Amino acid sequence: MPRILNTGELTSHGNIAGRRAMVEILEAGLQAVDPYFNTLKLMRRRGNILTIGGPDFEPHGDPQGGRPEVIDLDSVNRIFVFGAGKGIQRSAKAIEEILGDRLTGGHVIDKKGTPLILENIGVTFGAHPVPDEDCVRGCRRILEMTRDLREDDLVFTTVSNGVSSLLTLPAPGLTLADVGQVTHLMQIERGLHTSELGPVRNQLDQMKGGRLSRHIQPARAIHLVNHWLWAYDDLMYRNRWLHSLPTYSTFDMAVNLLKKWNCWDDVSPAVREHLLRADPAQDTVKAAEFQKNRFRIFCTLPDHLGAIPAARQKAREFGFKPILLYDNNVMSVEAAQMGKVVANMARHSEQDGQPFEPPCALIGRTELLVTVGAERGMGGRNQEYALAAALEIAGTEHVVMGSVDTDGTDGPGHQFVDGCDDIPVLTGGVVDGTSAARARELGIDLFEAIKTHNTSPAIYRLGDGVVASPSLSMIDLSVTLVLGRSNRT
Repeated sequence: MPRILNTGELTSHGNIAGRRAMVEILEAGLQAVDPYFNTLKLMRRRGNILTIGGPDFEPHGDPQGGRPEVIDLDSVNRIFVFGAGKGIQRSAKAIEEILGDRLTGGHVIDKKGTPLILENIGVTFGAHPVPDEDCVRGCRRILEMTRDLREDDLVFTTVSNGVSSLLTLPAPGLTLADVGQVTHLMQIERGLHTSELGPVRNQLDQMKGGRLSRHIQPARAIHLVNHWLWAYDDLMYRNRWLHSLPTYSTFDMAVNLLKKWNCWDDVSPAVREHLLRADPAQDTVKAAEFQKNRFRIFCTLPDHLGAIPAARQKAREFGFKPILLYDNNVMSVEAAQMGKVVANMARHSEQDGQPFEPPCALIGRTELLVTVGAERGMGGRNQEYALAAALEIAGTEHVVMGSVDTDGTDGPGHQFVDGCDDIPVLTGGVVDGTSAARARELGIDLFEAIKTHNTSPAIYRLGDGVVASPSLSMIDLSVTLVLGRSNRT
């Protein structure tokens, strides 16, 4: 089943040949980040013997690496699945199918707007990026199910991008409003990357920072990380946001980050008091504690099976030379500015074959920033990237640019806006040299849309907004196609 749901609209105008190629390349990348299929490869059940593992999915340097985890289900009492993240049901669905009637139950928290696909595992739909009461309710349900776990129980945890918002249960003395304010202040208003926000949120919660692993003791644990292949030492000693695993964040780190970004005086007094008190009983789980548990870790989406290889291969099939421009999980660059930079590379490549000779596909993967400030528009990183690029490539004959969030939802959607219910939550956009002119004909001000961060209404009216089915998030995929050299002199 295709993930891009409006291919016909996206390929009905402008550079149709280029748009058709673009949609297929983006589709290949989106399909590659579905954890369902890799989880089926990772876990195999034959009768009552469950085998988990494989070299594709083991963290580099894992002390237990090189051998699968073999579990005799006859020796297991109950089996549960707990987790959170955007599109997390795709991973849990595979576990549900593999275990069948041996699965006792469990609970996961997915992003609101995602359809229910699980049958035996409970689901709560919470808000992202700023958590709401449903996130708290989902966490409380998980805690209820962990209270009587025993040594002969087996627990699977499964987490993905978005877990830091969805897995929210404020620490004693803090309210959801306190925690939500920190997220909105740092991520929405200041535009900070989640890597800067993570160590702060970790210290304000009862579930984050490895605490999920603490709650499931003394059961045996299999931790599935729905992300690319990490090194074992990174997972143990340098993790900030995979909340089923240990973290190195501390109360002092949280205080310093808030002060670094001039947020300290703006957060609630309760948050400041909590962080300065630095109660050891409320601290995060560190590697020394975690490694006393019975566990294995597997990464379900290694790079060599991910979006970049899939997009490159599909580009080659269309005759484009694939060029990786950037591949970085943390890139503190505004989305609109990055769109302009890549667009100008494409424009010059079309004009004189520099810096890249057409036909070529410029591919990038990262998570860019949108510093919203006090604006309350509907949009997201990939839409701002696309519309800013559209202004730069206006009039080009052979340039098509596209960018999508791999989870199928770009930005917070309707969470912070009213009156946009007729606009679907988009996953990004596809633009070409005609997009800016068509916007003028329709009376759409692209400059204003980017300035006010209200890009969804603009790109949707243009017919350039990508609508996709939800799945797991592996940050953003951007592709620029330069089909040939310009005929203009």
